[in-house]
Amino acid sequence: MYTEAELNALTSSLTNESRVLYCLGLRPTVDLNTGLSQPLNYKLLIQLLNGDNSNTNPFTRGQQINKLLGELEQAGLIALQDDMSLSLSLSSKRLLLPLCRSKQDNYTHLHRQFTPIHGTWKPDPTLFEEMANLIGLINRDFNEEDIGEFVAYWLGRPDAVFSHFQWTQKFTYALKRKRTNTDYTSTKKVGSQSVPVAPGIEADDNAKKLVEKYASNKKG
Repeated sequence: MYTEAELNALTSSLTNESRVLYCLGLRPTVDLNTGLSQPLNYKLLIQLLNGDNSNTNPFTRGQQINKLLGELEQAGLIALQDDMSLSLSLSSKRLLLPLCRSKQDNYTHLHRQFTPIHGTWKPDPTLFEEMANLIGLINRDFNEEDIGEFVAYWLGRPDAVFSHFQWTQKFTYALKRKRTNTDYTSTKKVGSQSVPVAPGIEADDNAKKLVEKYASNKKG
């Protein structure tokens, strides 16, 4: 049984192939406790999408599957974990299906109205925290500049119309991408993400090595 959140997303502007991929290829075997799919098997998914082989444009490559996954990601039906990318093979990888858990029905009101982004937009705080938990966002602090960058990007794409749930979801993903960006400063690495480091608290590796070298020379 699908949650109301899933049904709202599935009835958005998706291709039928992406709906088949989600409804028959991903959703039936998802772990409802974690929201994680089974490891992706391109061969089985291609067979599923091709059906009786009457399709004049059959699926033959994993990248075609990734294109459909991109649609599902845009609709908020799936989320990529850690350093996964749709430009790379996702064979044997697990996807997150954030809308499949019944708890998502607590956000039904956030699915009912679809609008473009606007200048005073803010993420839903409760949903943001849950999405951050789901995708493993470590540093959850954000400011008006973070929101402004997100809003400015989407203001330049007025054809993009999403629910408040989807906008908050996209903001959470955007924040995680920013945290995993190697140019993100004043941070340290925790796994694949960057988190803030308080000034003066941690010496860098070079400083530590110099101190150790100096101490060993004095002993000698």
